This record gives sequence, structure tokens and C-alpha cells, in this order.
Amino acid sequence: MSVLDPIAAGAADLGAVLDPSAERVTTEVVERVRELVRDRGTDPLTDPRGVRSAVLDVLDEVTRGEVRVADVDGWAQELHDAVAGFGPLQRLFDDPDIEEVWFNQPTRVFAARHGRSELTTVVLTEEQVHDLVERMLRSSGRRVDVSQPFVDALLPDGSRLHVVIPDVTRRHWAVNIRRHVLAAARLDDLVALGTLTAPVADFLVACVVAGLNIVVAGGTQAGKTTLLGCLLNSVPARERVVTCEEVFELRLDRPDWVGMQTRQAGLEGTGEITLRRLVIEALRMRPHRLVVGEVRQAEALDLLVALNSGMPGMTSVHANSARDAVSKLCVLPLLAGENVTSSYVVPTVAASVDIVVHTATRADGRRRVREVLGVSGRVEDGVVETSEVFLTREGELVRGSGFPPHLDRFAAHDIDVAALLGAAAVVH
Repeated sequence: MSVLDPIAAGAADLGAVLDPSAERVTTEVVERVRELVRDRGTDPLTDPRGVRSAVLDVLDEVTRGEVRVADVDGWAQELHDAVAGFGPLQRLFDDPDIEEVWFNQPTRVFAARHGRSELTTVVLTEEQVHDLVERMLRSSGRRVDVSQPFVDALLPDGSRLHVVIPDVTRRHWAVNIRRHVLAAARLDDLVALGTLTAPVADFLVACVVAGLNIVVAGGTQAGKTTLLGCLLNSVPARERVVTCEEVFELRLDRPDWVGMQTRQAGLEGTGEITLRRLVIEALRMRPHRLVVGEVRQAEALDLLVALNSGMPGMTSVHANSARDAVSKLCVLPLLAGENVTSSYVVPTVAASVDIVVHTATRADGRRRVREVLGVSGRVEDGVVETSEVFLTREGELVRGSGFPPHLDRFAAHDIDVAALLGAAAVVH
């Protein structure tokens, strides 16, 4: 019997096609919608109206008016999510407050909302997990299999997907989808959200305009990428920005910007493009600002070499404090090879990094800038000298006693640093 001929089976058999008490839409109906979408040449990613039309046409054929309109609306949404969305996960993606979705096994799907994790009511099967990951990867051109058990990819809505499969994991696929839900494109937006104060924002804008090299530090989900993007949108419009990332995450509102991301090896084991390669290629593209989304390994050396040659730039790094970030930047370049030594790296970090901004997530889930360090350029007993421009005292972000380096660069842009740092409000 055709799934499109329920009348032949009688109204009692409608439950075999659409069951409101269990799984509301069957695989047969979903496949019929997909077939109709293909026949009509509809692109599910760019034509949601076309998908909706196909869904309603199939439901009209299947139900023939035998169910309530309210039921049809619910089924239509589920069919649309299954064909053009991400099935049972789609309602989580549609929630503007959810920042991340992850699952370590199909029956336990978690979500983070306002910085806090919760167990959702979504339950998947192994087959659904594999199908969802395949659909998520389809638009990225990336793959995950036994030879490539890890994958990072960008979803069409800008979310970042990370997948690990057995036998790296014990049994089930581990999937994380990190979403960008914070509505902040400029530092003023972060001030409105309470992430930092207006005086701190004004100071950081001045640092960007003056061409200082800035490092954003913090833990996972501390808002590093958002803060980095806001800083980059403060770069004067006449300047050309080139960004290098593992996966596209930065979203810039600029007239002259080139974004590049890494590429994993193909099935033959060739064609890989690393972050180090991107940094080298970026220097050939006439950038006024060079940005590495995040440094984790030997690419830190290539970035430092570029910054030390007079190329203004920015990056982010995982670290528990601003000083820890400086220490980490003194270690990561050593991964580039035995011929790279601390005697070269430490003074290079001191000469290349000017400002370090540390951001963190508080216990209530809110993100806050915790400190801003100035790097003087001097090294004492193998330690890079820093000074506290802003720091957190008794839970409040206040003015420290330090100053940024390169006051001559501020002066060249008619920026009065003393006036900027004369007073600072607090973040509660």
C-alpha cells in the first residue's frame, strides 16, 4: 500500500502513517517529503517556503482532511524540522537562549542556557545521531570516519560542530554544537550587556586604533571569540583585515576583510591546510591586521614572528588569567621544533604582545572581563613584565596602576591615554 493512499486502508489505519501518541511522523512520510523536495528542485537550506509547501502538500494527500488542523500544524512542523532542519534537535536550535547542545549518548541530550547546563527531554537513536551528523557536515564538505575520528565544522546558521566517534570514544558518538547567541558586534554592545565598563571599552578601542597587538584570554565559553570580533570591528574601516581560523567563527562588519579556515586531509591523506599555513599565506595578502582566531599549538610561533615584524594583530588563547596567557604564549611556540628556544621566544613575546584582556564566566553564567594587562616589552629573569591597567577587586572591575606600552602610537592618533585612564566605572 502506498503511504499516499490512506483512504484505501480506512481512517483507522491513519495511525500507521501519522501517530499522535507516539512518533508523530513516520519515516515513509519524511521520505515522501524529501522526494517531493528533490523533484521540485527545492534547496532546503535556502528555500524554507518551498519545503513548507511540499510538507503541506504531502500532509494533504496523507490525511485527506481526516484529522484536526491543529494536529496537521504540529505534524507539519515536525516534518519541516526533519527535512530542512535538524529533526528533534531543531526546537533546541530555535531557542534563542540556548548557547550549546551536546550529547555523549543518544538518550541524554544536554543544553547550556545562560551559562548553565541542563538535561533536555530530547531522546535520539543511534541512527538519528548518525543521520544528523551527516546532514550537519554536508554543507561543510568535511567528513568523520574511522580514519578521521574528529571533525570540526561550521553549520549554515554559524554554529560550530565538533564530533568524536569510537573507538576514540568508548561507545557512542560525542557531539557538541556551539551556538553564537550573544547579540554583540561592537564593544558598545558588550557594555550594554554588562561584560565590561564604558571606560574599559573606550580604552580598548583606543588600543585598536593605535595598532597595538591584543590577546584575548579566557576559558571555554567565556566569550573570547565574541570579544575578539568586537575588537576587530573597532579597526578603522580603511584597513584590510585577514583572519585565520580552524573553523569560521568570527563575524565581522567590515568592507575589507578576508576570512580563511583550515582544511582536513582528503580520503587519500592529502590536501590538509593547517593554521600555520594560513598564517604564512595571510602575510602575502597585504593585510593591515593579521588575526588568528585562537592559538593552541605551533602556529603561535608564526603569529609572533609576524607581530614582531611590525604587523599589528590579535588572537585568543585558553588561559585562567591574563598572566597565564602570557606564560602560555612563551611555551606554545616551542612546539614548532627543537631549534626554537625560550631564549628567543620569551623576549619575542615581550616585544610582540601589548595588551592582554582576560574574560571569564561567573557562577551565575554571565560573562565578565576580569582584567586588562599592559605588556611593557621588558623581560626580568626570564619573566615577561606586565602591569595591571584594569583589574577586578571585590567583584568590581576597577582601574589599576599600570599603563599600556607604546604611548607614542596613541599620540600619533591624537589619543590622550591619561584622560582615558583618569577614571573608570565599575562592573558589578
